Amino acid sequence: MSRLQVVSGKGGTGKTTVAAALALALATEGKRTLLVEVEGRQGIAQLFETEALPYEERKIAVAPGGGEVFALAIDAERALLDYLQMFYKLGSAGRALKKLGAIDFATTIAPGVRDVLLTGKACEAVRRREKHGGYTYDHVVMDAPPTGRITRFLNVNDEVAGLARIGPIHNQAQAVMRVLKSPETAVHLVTLLEEMPVQETADGVAELREADLPVGEIIVNMVRPHVLDEAAVRAASGDHRDAIARTLADAGISGGTKLVGPLLEQAAEHAQRVELEREQRAALVGIGVPTYELPFLGDGADIAGLYRLAKDLRKQGVGA
Repeated sequence: MSRLQVVSGKGGTGKTTVAAALALALATEGKRTLLVEVEGRQGIAQLFETEALPYEERKIAVAPGGGEVFALAIDAERALLDYLQMFYKLGSAGRALKKLGAIDFATTIAPGVRDVLLTGKACEAVRRREKHGGYTYDHVVMDAPPTGRITRFLNVNDEVAGLARIGPIHNQAQAVMRVLKSPETAVHLVTLLEEMPVQETADGVAELREADLPVGEIIVNMVRPHVLDEAAVRAASGDHRDAIARTLADAGISGGTKLVGPLLEQAAEHAQRVELEREQRAALVGIGVPTYELPFLGDGADIAGLYRLAKDLRKQGVGA
């Protein structure tokens, strides 16, 4: 499995939750995973119920089997200061530039440079080795921008081509792209079994392929169990209304006759959703990308829920 796992998805699909569960799944059995946030929302800290992540790698969870999950919130300004120190030895001069607002100006006026800094920090963690020669992290998981921006965000070489054709920025972009376009990287897209997220996923896969960026898997999130299909609803709403009322009465539910209509309406809505989800599953199959499915968490995505999702991913072969 690729060492850099990039997780994107349409807003509202739960991509941050999936990225966190993926990091836990990959850290199982003694592995070390770094979970990276690049949008400054502190979503990872909220999920793991910890204080806001600083611009440094910090352990936030222990996975089954003793593995460890570290997390890092990458800040473009801090990354640029590191960059200026690394290549130009500016030190205190770089901090003075920050006070003058030059750092914020640079990362705002040149979004391509900003993306190089964000992706470059993650790629550095992928390549980093310990003194004994082994990698610092077995896997790096990036909670990336939404599907509509993911290709532009990752295709940093094109973004900075007009800004820097030679020099350190150009070289940094090329080094980043060597990682992002290699077998070390996989870009996963999170979706729901709904028309708009599935269509955006299909568009995202097409854009990634066109940019020659490595597509990983599609992760279908918040999947609800199917209780009834349309045939069952038709059968119940036909000659069995009286039988349903008697069953409710036998169960000690008063006013069962009045409940039959509303119950059948809810059952019809459920059957309709089942049919729509069936259509969206067929659309996902047509994309030609392997898929995982994660269940809907009725109690919300708390820490216990993250471990449950990680276990489901492991069952489906993630990190095996």
